[in-house]
Amino acid sequence: MRIIAGQWRGRPLLSPPGLATRPTSDRAREALFSMLQSRLGSFEDLSVADLFAGTGALGLEALSRGAARCTFVESDRSAIEALRKNAAKLAAGDRADIRQQDATRIAGGPFHLVFLDPPYRSGLGQKALAALFATGALAPGALASVETAKDEEIDVPGLAIDSERTYGKAKLTLFRA
Repeated sequence: MRIIAGQWRGRPLLSPPGLATRPTSDRAREALFSMLQSRLGSFEDLSVADLFAGTGALGLEALSRGAARCTFVESDRSAIEALRKNAAKLAAGDRADIRQQDATRIAGGPFHLVFLDPPYRSGLGQKALAALFATGALAPGALASVETAKDEEIDVPGLAIDSERTYGKAKLTLFRA
């Protein structure tokens, strides 16, 4: 696993041992960031949240491409350790706010871009995205990417589906506030 583009392009990322963390494939990440680039134009000065962050690959990719800051939220201890090491290795510094907590109860924002990569079929992506919307944590026009199993559906009233793409067993759904 590596950073695809930006100031840290090609830099490898650590993963925690075991199977508890399921990183987004390089192919799916490349496709997602291509979709985001075409919609956003630039990542410069964006406030980003990476929920169910795992290794932090999605949020770190956004920082590499110029996002101002990223709030990383993960509950698994070994994933948090890998995420902290990745942020330190890339010298993400004060641009990375790393929190070990329940991603369905995040405070902060407004976020311009949110990544959610919860355990498949857990319902946590739906719950976290609905909470972000209900608490006003999404900036007007914000984009939220949710990775689920390909047969899983998410629907949050007030958020429109901008795009859906399937990559193997995974589905990426891009919502717009």
